[in-house]
Amino acid sequence: MKLKAKKSSLKMSNNNFTIAVIKGVLVSVCVSLVLVLLFAFLLKFTNIPESTIKPVNQVIKGLSILIGVFVGLKRSKELGLVSGLIIGFLYTIVAFLIFACLGGIFAFDLTFLTDILFGAVMGSICGIICVNLKKSTN
Repeated sequence: MKLKAKKSSLKMSNNNFTIAVIKGVLVSVCVSLVLVLLFAFLLKFTNIPESTIKPVNQVIKGLSILIGVFVGLKRSKELGLVSGLIIGFLYTIVAFLIFACLGGIFAFDLTFLTDILFGAVMGSICGIICVNLKKSTN
């Protein structure tokens, strides 16, 4: 009987983990889309130099991952590093595919690989912070 209970709790844990990751990725992508749209309007109606586009895009990616990880791991008290890493990694791939479709340019190059690394590292850091903040407040 005890063995069955442990298996079902592990199943529930895996299900919660998957839901948290999916929720985190979806929130990250939505935040990213909104922020990119706002930035595009700013570029259109102001005299912001084009040299600010790349740094602002990195900030948008970082904020998107941060918000996505915090929302995705809202109820989690463990596995922050792994969950955050996966959220950041998957967000980077999904965001790349969406923006590549919108822009019509699919370029698998060094920039894409560094974006994946940035997303995974950023997600890991945010996941660690998120889980540890929740542990200290309880």
